[in-house]
Amino acid sequence: MAFAPPPRHLLRAKDLADARYAEPLRVEEMAAAAGLSRAHFSREFRRAFGEPPHAYLLTRRLERAAALLRDTDRSVAEICLDVGLTSVGSFTTSFKRNFGRTPTAYRASFPPAASRALVPGCIVRAYARPQKRTFREDSPVDGS
Repeated sequence: MAFAPPPRHLLRAKDLADARYAEPLRVEEMAAAAGLSRAHFSREFRRAFGEPPHAYLLTRRLERAAALLRDTDRSVAEICLDVGLTSVGSFTTSFKRNFGRTPTAYRASFPPAASRALVPGCIVRAYARPQKRTFREDSPVDGS
């Protein structure tokens, strides 16, 4: 049996959720992007992607929150708001349900973000250059 890709109108709605997860996006807006009624869209989305649109959007938000918890030192409340959620309590409950631990415990299981600060390659190269020249350009040669 051949696998059929999801219909294009459902992919548009999924792409909308991926792009605008941090905004107060509602299922009605996703349904409108797909050109379907909310109820019909929800059924079709679940059939195509294995989860309802609201759950998909929440999953995207929680995945982004997990990345921010690993890679930044921003507060849990800031991250909650930055990923489009409005309640820290609901965020913590959903995060624990999906990741098996609270956002604070999740963050504690990774090294602090400051210890993994990315340094641009141009800076690394500038500091890695030899400090003294090696072709006798710095000092005159005796006997010349």
